[in-house]
Amino acid sequence: MFKTNEYFDGNVLSIAFNTQEGRATVGVMAPGEYIFGTSTVEYMTVTSGLMSILLPGDTEWRDYREFETFRVEKDVKFQVRIAEETSYRCLYQ
Repeated sequence: MFKTNEYFDGNVLSIAFNTQEGRATVGVMAPGEYIFGTSTVEYMTVTSGLMSILLPGDTEWRDYREFETFRVEKDVKFQVRIAEETSYRCLYQ
């Protein structure tokens, strides 16, 4: 069954579901800056728009565009900057 999630006063919305690859979410983010924490390894794919990411240990922000994927390790916090409405898919491993 689907589960909906709302974060940051409604600026980030997602729907959780199960895939053959495992648990996943699809969602949207409004412009802003956010800090997310992980409890599993996550593979985040931008499906439209642009995400700027600062991963733990990095000193420079990296931009990810449509159909680009990045990996976030388990049990860390990472920063996200969104300049325009952006959608994503996140696969949890």
